[in-house]
Amino acid sequence: MTIIPHISHVQVPITRTCAHPIPNFRTTPPKPTAYKCRFQTHHSDHRQELKMEAVDAAGLRSQFLQVLRSRRSSDVPLSVKPAKPVAEPFYQEIPRPRFSKAMESCPRANITNLKDLLHEENLYLTTEAGEQGRLPVLILSLKENNPGKRPAVVFLHSTNKCKEWLRPLLEAYASRGYIAVAIDSRYHGERASNLTTYRDALISSWKKGDTMPFIFDTAWDLIKLADYLTQREDIDPDRIGITGESLGGMHAWFAAFADTRYSVVVPIIGVQGFRWAIDNDKWQARVDSIKAVFEEAQIELGKRAIDKEVVEKAQKIPAVRLQVWMLPYQEHPRLMKKPIALIILS
Repeated sequence: MTIIPHISHVQVPITRTCAHPIPNFRTTPPKPTAYKCRFQTHHSDHRQELKMEAVDAAGLRSQFLQVLRSRRSSDVPLSVKPAKPVAEPFYQEIPRPRFSKAMESCPRANITNLKDLLHEENLYLTTEAGEQGRLPVLILSLKENNPGKRPAVVFLHSTNKCKEWLRPLLEAYASRGYIAVAIDSRYHGERASNLTTYRDALISSWKKGDTMPFIFDTAWDLIKLADYLTQREDIDPDRIGITGESLGGMHAWFAAFADTRYSVVVPIIGVQGFRWAIDNDKWQARVDSIKAVFEEAQIELGKRAIDKEVVEKAQKIPAVRLQVWMLPYQEHPRLMKKPIALIILS
């Protein structure tokens, strides 16, 4: 078992310099300013206008991290334990998904014996006390004769999936020289025991408020994952990106805001604003994706059906409540320029 030194996660962007700057990239960071975004509807023609209000990014980050730490029973050292490959990945879906054309379509480098050249690592990180504090991690990379520091990309799965679902993406990025990383989010994959583990955790959060299974608990895991990745000898700590699909996209947004060691974030269909959805009667799709919470709220509120009032009440719990903010660009001479987004407890 390996113990990783603790690193402070409240980081303000630091100045980076480059011997040969690439055009169109700044070598100094932007000011730590964030923008609160909201849409204003003009009732005369129903036209919507985006309004932005400058806020303090560092202050928001500190506030968010305080929220995350407030739900941890104790701060435990980050430890690393070896694990075995998962022979039968666990999905909380029936029928069990077997194939994804979209996943398989990710282009690989033209390497004839790619499978033989891939190096696979399976491990567990301890991110906090308790059963859900064991974070399963899958890492794929190319076997290298000349080891050195390489860029890394963290991939995050959607609702009811698991890290093994992302293997085609991991293989594709590993074939192109990246160290490709995937995890099981809270109450998914190896962290689930039955088909309702994630649903049960959401309901428990509504009733007790003791956990934050929808977004925040996994965001905490991703901060601890950054601790581990930045300490690896084969990873360039300045070139770690993060992406995810749907639920994983939201996890990516939170993690990249909370921890600036994620230099690039690219969420895929991972944007959600409950306030806008309620105001514009567009909340149905989100309700369907985590319906158990809203059904429980409906019963407790004495409603015959899930309506706007039920959604508005339920979205105020820590498991679900969201606001969308936009941060300025995080830039690095060797990384593409991408916007970092903040979604934080209101």
